[in-house]
Amino acid sequence: MNYFEKDLTTLHDDLVAKRISVTDLVKATFDNISATDPELNAFLTLNQDAALKKAAEMDEKGVDADNILAGIPLAIKDNIVTNGLTTTAASKMLENFVPVYDATVVKQLNEQGVINVGKTNMDEFAMGGSTENSAFKTTKNAWDYTRVPGGSSGGSAAAVASGEVIAALGSDTGGSIRQPSSFNGIVGMKPTYGRISRWGLIAFASSLDEIGPMTRTVKDNAILLSAVAGHDDHDMTTSTKEVPDFAAELNDQTSVKGMKIGLPKEYLGEGVDQDVKDAILAAADKYRELGATVDEVSLPHNKYGVAAYYIIASSEASSNLQRFDGIRYGHRSKDVKNLEDVYVNSRTEGFGDEVKRRIMLGTFSLSAGFYDAYFKKAAQVRTLIINDFQAVLKDHDFIMGPVAPTPAFKIGDEISDPMTMYMNDVLTIPVNLAGLPGMSIPAGFAKGMPVGMQLIGRPFDESTLYKAGYVFEQATDFHKQTPKQGGNN
Repeated sequence: MNYFEKDLTTLHDDLVAKRISVTDLVKATFDNISATDPELNAFLTLNQDAALKKAAEMDEKGVDADNILAGIPLAIKDNIVTNGLTTTAASKMLENFVPVYDATVVKQLNEQGVINVGKTNMDEFAMGGSTENSAFKTTKNAWDYTRVPGGSSGGSAAAVASGEVIAALGSDTGGSIRQPSSFNGIVGMKPTYGRISRWGLIAFASSLDEIGPMTRTVKDNAILLSAVAGHDDHDMTTSTKEVPDFAAELNDQTSVKGMKIGLPKEYLGEGVDQDVKDAILAAADKYRELGATVDEVSLPHNKYGVAAYYIIASSEASSNLQRFDGIRYGHRSKDVKNLEDVYVNSRTEGFGDEVKRRIMLGTFSLSAGFYDAYFKKAAQVRTLIINDFQAVLKDHDFIMGPVAPTPAFKIGDEISDPMTMYMNDVLTIPVNLAGLPGMSIPAGFAKGMPVGMQLIGRPFDESTLYKAGYVFEQATDFHKQTPKQGGNN
């Protein structure tokens, strides 16, 4: 049964009407994975036995007609803990870690009848932009197997884009949902900081991390966000704001007429590929055609975002990753003679180069002699970036621009140059620093590869982004174009 072109609503209707069974749907999902993943490498762990057991139980009692996610197979990024299912964060440090509880988002999805089919590959501890930093395998771009899928949620993006699953969860610290969504031609939402619980998300940078949905369409994304958003007593950074039914707000009458959109001149400047610029300018023209106003605006301090981010994020990573010490859980070196050897050798063997690089940078930035010069200064720049966004969003409904300066690059091309890799997130990082919602939607192609458009909104105003994304999606056919198995190139 080919369900790849169906959306969540259609699939749910089929399940309720018993035109298909949950078991058949789950089997078809694993058939897709079996056919595609040996080369794509999107998954680290499959959950086949438990998924088929849950599917059989649901078929026996019938699918909940009021719950649109009931019976839907979904993939989970491997830094989101899953009870009884290996969770590695793509690191040798956690190669054999089996959690004894579910993350809040996983618990929410389980309660709604979602079926977890497996855990997706990623950059180790979510540190990277290409999924080449995984300790276990390199995921490939669904459109071209010689190119990266982006990162760190590259496994989730490739799994959705290739049709292995209809939806997946990722996490975003500096663009890790939006950039791989752009590279693979799917929809990815980084919600407002505090919209979704981080309890059970293996921490990278606690003031920046956010879980979010990755799907084929805007409406499916809206459905999934409503399902996992909301206050959580386990996470005091979550908001108590009411969570809208985002998908219910999207219909044939949804319009951007009268909306004011800001297009920052810095987002189309030096370093942005000309084909990417052309796609975004064409999208701006489409919004004008649909009745919106698009103005050139300025975010002058965004250019400092990468520098500020890597100090703040690395400092928080240095603190968060202290717990992986070879004592309590995780990898423990056998080549030890004393306690110091346990710490040093376990971390040396367990962490990859990129993780070590960021721990060292963060530890240096927090050290007594350099805290004021680096971490404090980065925090001040963060405030300036927040102020820039507030000034523009005061007079505009949302901001639009590219997600990444280029389409997906070749595997191996940039991994040898960390600075080049870091700069690939120059357009997404400021959104995390400001705690704003940001969404990537398909907006064209460059050199045969997908180009994503980034929509940036006011805090907790994901609704406007979904409305604007939905209208654009309905007026174009970029989201309908899918890669061939094995990639198009």
